[in-house]
This record gives sequence, C-alpha cells and structure tokens, in this order.
Amino acid sequence: MSPKDGRIRNVSLSEAESYLNKAKEFYLAMLDNYQSKRWNATGFAGIHCAISSSDAVLGKIANIRSASSDHYDTVLLLRKYLKGAGRGRAEEQVTRLSRVLGQKNLVEYESRDFRQDECERLVKDVGRFFEYAKEFFL
Repeated sequence: MSPKDGRIRNVSLSEAESYLNKAKEFYLAMLDNYQSKRWNATGFAGIHCAISSSDAVLGKIANIRSASSDHYDTVLLLRKYLKGAGRGRAEEQVTRLSRVLGQKNLVEYESRDFRQDECERLVKDVGRFFEYAKEFFL
C-alpha cells in the first residue's frame, strides 16, 4: 500500500544519512527537554526524532521517503519495505512509530499540555525506535 496522495520522494544515501543526523539532534533535544521537565518540548522533539528516523530507514532500504501530508503513510511504507528487507522486529517497530505519531496532534495542536507520564512513554518508544533506525547504518 502506498501513501494515499501518492507523494513519495526519492532519497539518496547521503540524504538518508542526513535524516539520521537530524534524528540524533531531535533525540538529544528530547532528552535535554525531558531532564529539564519541559514536557511539551520533549514531546515535540521526540515526535520529530521518530519522523526523521523513519525517513532515514526508508531512505536507506528503499531510496524513498514519504512526502504525504499524513504521517501515517510513513507507517504503511515502513511496513511494506521492512517486510521486504527481512529485518527482525519490524512489526514491533512500526507499531511503536504509530504510537508516537498518535501523540503528534496532542503535542502540537491541542490546548492542554503534554504530561510527564505521557513523556515517559514517548521517550521510551522514541529511544527504541531511534536505536532500531541506527542499526541500518552500521
């Protein structure tokens, strides 16, 4: 299955590596914000770490990334290409990414603040997904 609006961009290996570098910066920002108890900023950085990590993985294994306005289209692409790549733990990681993306609207657009308990779960999921993404570049 492809993104609903058909928006996929070609990605070179160097671009995939750049997405991984962005993911690392967002990951470090997430941890710094978490330690400083800035819950909204933690959520924002964590979500963007996951998005950049998924762009890096898709770029590495399929030379593409989703350019769809719906971030869940990335989940569909990862599910498709990770299965073909024969990578273990793929479905677990795709589910993890989906959970993280499920927090995006709350963190970025809703009027209530992101809570500490939500941050704890997000930091755990993002950390595991980011570590998984890095394995593709070893």
